[in-house]
Amino acid sequence: MIALALATVLAVTATYIMYRRLRSGAAHPDVTQVVAAEHDLPAGVVLTAKDLKTVDWPVGVPLPGSFSKIEQVVDRALIYPVGAKEPIMERDVAVEGSGLGLSVRIPPGMRATSVRSNEIVGVAGFLYPGSHLDVLATVALPGSATAETQTILQDVEVLTAGEKIEPDPQGKPQTVNVVTLLLNSEDSQKLLLASTQGTIQFVLRNSSDQAKTPVSATSLNQLLATPRQSQPDSPQKPAKTGKRLTSEHNQGAPEAFQLEIIRGDTRSVEKF
Repeated sequence: MIALALATVLAVTATYIMYRRLRSGAAHPDVTQVVAAEHDLPAGVVLTAKDLKTVDWPVGVPLPGSFSKIEQVVDRALIYPVGAKEPIMERDVAVEGSGLGLSVRIPPGMRATSVRSNEIVGVAGFLYPGSHLDVLATVALPGSATAETQTILQDVEVLTAGEKIEPDPQGKPQTVNVVTLLLNSEDSQKLLLASTQGTIQFVLRNSSDQAKTPVSATSLNQLLATPRQSQPDSPQKPAKTGKRLTSEHNQGAPEAFQLEIIRGDTRSVEKF
């Protein structure tokens, strides 16, 4: 009897221990350590140990491109802004030794090309870093007094507006003197040539609109062209004066007119 009671107690105890372990495992799943931002970090900053910390991350939720040690991220420049406690990813940091500041945001094969801007060219100050735009150029034709406007670049990304590489958090417009665009080498040449041979204009577009469609140039003749007007009706012949002479024997003959002339007391009739 005592043995049966002891066995029962042991079974209940084992069941309770197993239950606690299951509860503990459900509440604290297996985790790993990933490197995250200690506080909000802007783009372009060179990361230090004070900017970073490690946080728990569930093993069952893989995070490709993350870092497990702070030493792997220190002294690397941040390409994109990262919020506090947000994991630092490989895509967020520049390659070691790639430089500082704006240069870390230039992908291989691309160039940062700056052109002068003003309130009109800069779309009334609504060009921000990260905006996408088209570039139009108006150039006078060689040997002609007329000019043409042509879309020379489409879906171009703005790297900086003035000295800012991040947009204003409140979205306030700001007129800047220089805008830097992300272009390949060929498009950089087109932009610089157009800026020296004529005038350029930026056209803001939706960042999600990446379509590039052929656009024909617009000439001054097309701009001023007006529909051809219809020819005016022939002028009406002036009404003839005088009395028409008609007679039976004169029917079929050319029409004749008579004009009565009065000179003082003398009257006469002239026939035509």
